[in-house]
Amino acid sequence: MSNTHPAPGIVIGGTVAIDHVKTPEAEAQNLLGGSAAYAALAASFFSKPVDLIGIIGHDFPKEHLEMLESRGVSLAGVERSENESFTWSGEYHANMNERTTHRVGLNVLENWQVKVPEGSAGSPIVVLANMSPDNQLEMLSQCGATTTGESSRFVIADTMDLWIEIANERLHEVLPHLDLFVLNEGEARDLAGTSNLVKAGRILLEKGPRNVVVKLGEFGAMLFSESGEIFRCSAFPLETVADPTGAGDTFLGGMAGYLASQGHPPYDVPALRQAIIHGSMLASFTCEAFSTRRMETLGQDELTARIQEFRAATAW
Repeated sequence: MSNTHPAPGIVIGGTVAIDHVKTPEAEAQNLLGGSAAYAALAASFFSKPVDLIGIIGHDFPKEHLEMLESRGVSLAGVERSENESFTWSGEYHANMNERTTHRVGLNVLENWQVKVPEGSAGSPIVVLANMSPDNQLEMLSQCGATTTGESSRFVIADTMDLWIEIANERLHEVLPHLDLFVLNEGEARDLAGTSNLVKAGRILLEKGPRNVVVKLGEFGAMLFSESGEIFRCSAFPLETVADPTGAGDTFLGGMAGYLASQGHPPYDVPALRQAIIHGSMLASFTCEAFSTRRMETLGQDELTARIQEFRAATAW
């Protein structure tokens, strides 16, 4: 995982939140949350610096910002507002695959418009973490990303079921700009209009992205490439899951960080395969404690050991 190439810049835009999470075993308040926060922290494990784009309110805990900065995440693109921060409160149930959202406080997100600092706009790797397609298009415009396949730029985006339901047309405007589109199994089926994941992968590629990764939760992930290649990766088996919040965002950021560690784009399918594995292993640690707490204590030696253990477990 050592970086022998000049590391290209990574800019990650999305939500930065305060989370309140309850599980069958415990409960925690005022946690660091938000798609971009998880993704930026994850990317920093493989490449630095990482430019974070988002907005927070006057009530955002200072310790979260200090932690991110200490890990090589630049906060120059995080806008400060006098309003209250974006908050999410949710509860996980017995199998931890099901959760109930109790409250979403949009607050500063309600009228937010993305503002990418000039120093971040030219970053070779652009990550559109989970946010509205309007915000994703704003960020794309400011980063100058116009078409897929540019050798000097690699654009990755995530989404969620909400945007598929209420902003489907705008989401489809985002897709042709993407080199890598990431979404979960249910979202892939809904957006493609089919229950067959292999068929869904092909249909999603036809919508514009050069590559598609479908997250399968505890069962891993699948990569579909415009070249016709398919790659299936299992997840690292965990005996206990403390809090799965942010695992998908960690996966997203981990992939971006790993790709950056390999040098400047473009990236071929073998690189994307490795990015999926490294992102997945990092995401497995996120599940071991509330919020980003496990990632905050995670050492590179632990991550390397888990990757080696996974390699041994999946060799055939």
